[in-house]
Amino acid sequence: MNRPARRATLTIALCFIVALIEGFDLQSAGTAAAGLRQTFALDPKMMGWVFSAGIIGLLPGAFFGGWIADRIGRKKILVGAVLLFGLFSLSTAWVEQFSSLLWVRFMTGLGLGAALPNLIALCAEAVGEERRGTAISMMYAGVPLGGALAAVVAMLFGEHWQMTFFIGGLAPLLVVPLMLLWLPESSAFRQAQDAAGQGRNSASQALFGEGRSRTTLALWLGYFFTLTVMYMLLNWLPSLLLEQGFSKPQAGLVQMLFNIGGTLGSLLGGLLLDRCNGIKVVLFVYAGLLSALAGVGLSVGIVPMGIAGFAAGLFVMAAQLVLYALAPPSYPTAVRATGVGAAVAIGRLGSVAGPLAAGQILAAGAGTTGVLLATSPGLLIAAVAAISVMVRSVSAQARPLEARPLEARPLEARPLEATPEKARSVGKACGSKACPR
Repeated sequence: MNRPARRATLTIALCFIVALIEGFDLQSAGTAAAGLRQTFALDPKMMGWVFSAGIIGLLPGAFFGGWIADRIGRKKILVGAVLLFGLFSLSTAWVEQFSSLLWVRFMTGLGLGAALPNLIALCAEAVGEERRGTAISMMYAGVPLGGALAAVVAMLFGEHWQMTFFIGGLAPLLVVPLMLLWLPESSAFRQAQDAAGQGRNSASQALFGEGRSRTTLALWLGYFFTLTVMYMLLNWLPSLLLEQGFSKPQAGLVQMLFNIGGTLGSLLGGLLLDRCNGIKVVLFVYAGLLSALAGVGLSVGIVPMGIAGFAAGLFVMAAQLVLYALAPPSYPTAVRATGVGAAVAIGRLGSVAGPLAAGQILAAGAGTTGVLLATSPGLLIAAVAAISVMVRSVSAQARPLEARPLEARPLEARPLEATPEKARSVGKACGSKACPR
């Protein structure tokens, strides 16, 4: 295995481990919900705020984590983010007041949010464009797998809900030394740093400049509505099943199947996008998700509910992975983490809205069917938005190089004065002689 291949393998492997821990911590509040409800005497609205506190933290974490990473490096921000969510996840086991619980969940979410855009950027930049979706899928498969582990821990330790947060806090603290030793910084980021040595794009220029405004807005719509459904299911699925008359062990089993399906869906989304027609993949994934949600609302026995839960996890995660694979190539390297982080942050608004809306709908007495029906229009909008990003990407690639913005051109096709590292390499090759540009 050559050196670039080793770097790529090491990057994806370490990012997978971090994603595994992130998935565990993302679902920890949901799997420990029964213990939290009993310990803090929480009603459904208060539980909605516990779920949403962590998700609210994800929003600024994702945006600023990506924006700062484009300036100082993906690795530094990722290590800091893992330390942050590890410490505050551990703190969740010891808080005694509802206000303190909300605070530690917010800070945990802040770290989790900052980690994700850098995980995506590191994996996207570790491989060639033709394998980008697969690399992101392999990394992100750790998130639902971590969620399944959280469900297993909750089932094993029963009423001792604190154990979920002990494990979720200690694991990231133990993996930080491995990241410091072995996680390589993105070589594409270092090259972009050299190229941008004279100045940096503002956040607005990064997101909306060079003809990227429509792509950015479409990505935001897709992320918002897809993550609304994703986090509603992550946080409320056990409670929805209990309301339908399933026992707590049955609800735990369905949630575990949901996460196993999500692991497969994570791999499926990127693989299909790299190998098949993108528009057909989007139509297949979102149609499957709508059908699976109908199954969750209509199933009666544990077997059909288990199948529906598995399918819901598979398709919602595949939809999310399609969006995660679409975002990195939509932005040049110098602003990639900013673009991905902003899209993830907008998605987190949907993540906040999902659990809160589910809590309000349930409190109004609409039941599980009402909650699931409310998600359908948003998923249709998300599918249309994803297709529009693909269409614009194909149109942009069909344009002549000279008609593309500088940042969208390959390095060798840019003017010399716009590319400092190219100027240096030409200068070295020519020595003191004048060379044509």
